[in-house]
Amino acid sequence: MTGSIEILDRLIAFKTVSRTPNIELIQYVRDLLEGAGIACSLVESDDGSNANLFATVGPQDRPGIMLSGHTDVVPTEGQDWSLEPFRMTERDGRLYGRGTTDMKGFVACAIRAALSAAERDLATPIHLALSYDEEVGCVGVRRLLDVLAGAPQKPVFCIIGEPTSLAVATGHKGKTAARAICRGKEVHSALAPEGLNAIHLATGFVQALQALQSEIERNGRRDGDYDVPYTTLHAGLIQGGTALNIVPNLCTVDFEIRHLPDEDPSEIMGRIQESAD
Repeated sequence: MTGSIEILDRLIAFKTVSRTPNIELIQYVRDLLEGAGIACSLVESDDGSNANLFATVGPQDRPGIMLSGHTDVVPTEGQDWSLEPFRMTERDGRLYGRGTTDMKGFVACAIRAALSAAERDLATPIHLALSYDEEVGCVGVRRLLDVLAGAPQKPVFCIIGEPTSLAVATGHKGKTAARAICRGKEVHSALAPEGLNAIHLATGFVQALQALQSEIERNGRRDGDYDVPYTTLHAGLIQGGTALNIVPNLCTVDFEIRHLPDEDPSEIMGRIQESAD
């Protein structure tokens, strides 16, 4: 039987950087599972270049345990790799390569567990769920969830193999991502006071985010089970301007809220909208 390390070696070789196709990796996994008699279902993207995979080992008439992981990895550009990132390297008892930890290592183990389970008479089924484009907003798994919503049997619980140094994490913060579009009035920089600088508007918006973050940190709800025990706001991307001698008429700010389970992100968004107004 194909071992976990051999499977991981193959998985790493697929350059499934976020927003690039993962279909070849999924086809490899499907062939491996179907070779062991495990039926697989693919839930594809609109263009067919990406796919989620769902498979069940064991009885089909009862809920089981789901092993779930994403198949995409973050980019390697601009990083100082001393080894080829898309080729697994073993050194001093460790395995190196993009995704060995997050999270093709777990995916390889989950596939190996499914192959092993296929040789046994299970009382409780094992479900395997693999998704695409998790790193850019859990894009792919949404299609899979829509399909599973209509399934006659739902998993009892799900184990998601994110890297936690083998410590069990029972939850994580919610996420709301949004974009603020700041529109100004374009003029030549020699006449700057006659225009409206969209970048200046955007930086004012970011200042408002920072002020709200400080207030939440001082007075908001807290949960000590999280490394950061309060809801956070974060501006991650700002884009605007075309030339130094032109007052820009457009600037965008991509920002997010990472909120505690008992915090309402719509209330926070309302306060952000009020500040923007």
